[in-house]
Amino acid sequence: MHISSGRWAYGLFLALLTAVLWGILPVKLKQVLQVMDPVSVTWYRLLVSGGLLFAWLGAQRRLPSFSVLGRRGKWLVAVCVLGLTGNYVLYLVGLNLVSAGTAQLVVQIGPVLLLIGSVFVFKESFTVGQAIGLALLMVGFGLFFNQRLDELLTSLGAYTTGVLVILAASSVWVFYALGQKQLLTVWSSRQVMMVIYVFCALLLTPWAKPLEVLQLSALQGWLLLARCLNTLVAYGAFAEALAHWEASRVSATLAITPLVTFGTVALAAWIWPAWVSAEQINGLGYVGALVVVAGSALTALGPSISAGWKARRVRPAP
Repeated sequence: MHISSGRWAYGLFLALLTAVLWGILPVKLKQVLQVMDPVSVTWYRLLVSGGLLFAWLGAQRRLPSFSVLGRRGKWLVAVCVLGLTGNYVLYLVGLNLVSAGTAQLVVQIGPVLLLIGSVFVFKESFTVGQAIGLALLMVGFGLFFNQRLDELLTSLGAYTTGVLVILAASSVWVFYALGQKQLLTVWSSRQVMMVIYVFCALLLTPWAKPLEVLQLSALQGWLLLARCLNTLVAYGAFAEALAHWEASRVSATLAITPLVTFGTVALAAWIWPAWVSAEQINGLGYVGALVVVAGSALTALGPSISAGWKARRVRPAP
């Protein structure tokens, strides 16, 4: 069983770095998607990330061996590839239809679906704290969408379609996450990501349009490059944070990612109003976003809270 190093301050810094990198991601993507289609953007992201990981692992002579997988392991690789490819492409399709803040907030349902999937697949426990966190999450979504509940529930316009597509992206991500969890028993996290990135890029190659990159402005080109490198740095910081801090606390810290996105959009809309549009949300919607974040954090911390409460109950009197 993995035991954290105890360097919680360093772990907190890395978790916050990950949240910031993931939080600013949709803002950068919105600009690139004005010129390139979602499949081509995803193809570049996966190809660059997978290629850099391949070169790094190759230089260290740590490329993964497929012989240790067996038939079941190879099926898991296929599930991960399809799940992550679907997640990346569907997320970008949805991002074309809704704002960056809305997309990042709806994505918060992904870890909750992973929690539910883990209960059934890995027989993990589901605590009272997690149940309360899930309830808060649902209430928060209701508050956040208060201005557009009628549209979401009664029509299938562009906004509703975008929300549903991002929900689908979060759902297929769960299959990737569950499969990756099993693959980590035979490969390191970098080996798993390298294989998945490379195979995802190969899968998308017939539909990718690489020459679309020539239509990007200088700013959009730099944003695409930053998007590709963001994947490596963010996931690297995330993996390192887990080495120094408990997973539940890292996950709870990452729950602030939507707030980073909202803050980034507000700042960018103030500085570059011609490039970035401000979020069209009322005060109740922002309260809902905060409740969603609180629900996500409580869902992540649920097992730790439950364990601490039980430990206090059984602690002998002095």
